[in-house]
Amino acid sequence: MDRLLQLEVFAKTAELGSLSKAAETLRMSNAAASRHLSALEERLAVRLIERNTRRQWLTEAGQELLQRCSTLLNELAEAEDAVSDRALSPKGMLRVTSSLSFAMIYLAPMLPAFRALYPKLNVQIITANRYPDFIEAGIDVAIRTREHEPDSNIVVRRIGQMRRVLAAAPSYLARQGRPENPADLARHDMLIYNLANDPYSLRLSKDNAAQTIRIAPTLDSNDGQVIRGAALAGLGILIQPLYIVQGDISCGQLVPLLMDWELPLLTMNIAYQNRVRLPAKIRVFSDFLVNHIREHSPAGIWMDAKERALDSSGAI
Repeated sequence: MDRLLQLEVFAKTAELGSLSKAAETLRMSNAAASRHLSALEERLAVRLIERNTRRQWLTEAGQELLQRCSTLLNELAEAEDAVSDRALSPKGMLRVTSSLSFAMIYLAPMLPAFRALYPKLNVQIITANRYPDFIEAGIDVAIRTREHEPDSNIVVRRIGQMRRVLAAAPSYLARQGRPENPADLARHDMLIYNLANDPYSLRLSKDNAAQTIRIAPTLDSNDGQVIRGAALAGLGILIQPLYIVQGDISCGQLVPLLMDWELPLLTMNIAYQNRVRLPAKIRVFSDFLVNHIREHSPAGIWMDAKERALDSSGAI
């Protein structure tokens, strides 16, 4: 039990970045937590965490141990879930990562209803457009826009495919004119999301015709909300998923462009680590999110909404 508790203190300290916070979470004194951590380092004959007066960080040995013991502790928690009421009433902390836009538009608004159903389950949202490593970042669920993961230990569950749109503010169109065909975009001020696949090459299709336009950015950014803000200010034409700008279009702050041409669809997925037994907290969150999107998305944003509904059957 002492060895297991030592690992729990170490993992929680690494996760929270503070020995005192780890002690509080594990309901023990700071002195007791310090003793457990020191005993672990002494038993392994290696320094796991370096500290100074301002911060702490994992040593190389500490990083390796964290990866290994996180798996062990997760499996132990799953075993407890199997024989306790946590399977019916999940509790603890669920860590979710998504883009800032998705978190603002879907995750944050759904949390009151989700927490009403699962009051013992706390949620931590980490906004990021890059895809962090699950183990290193302590992530339970990631909302991602790539269809396949290079790691076979990651399960991908499709939410659906969403439309993308070209749009600009009325002030920009009054100043620069409205593009009448894809080729016109080459002379316009373009606002580019630079983490997209081939962000400076725009492919559009109409009936059986397709055009690929090379575009130079007036502004490029790694965050959709920065691009949206610049478009609202009249800086140029954005290319964004419809769910991000639907509200702006509905109230006339942005005007959709070239609507008879289609942009490639964007696939949105839920990703999580492959486990023998899926933790209840991941299962209930994933199911709730899929249903929330189905019920609260305006028509036309998700291509799957009517044809196939949102896929709630599991992994793809």
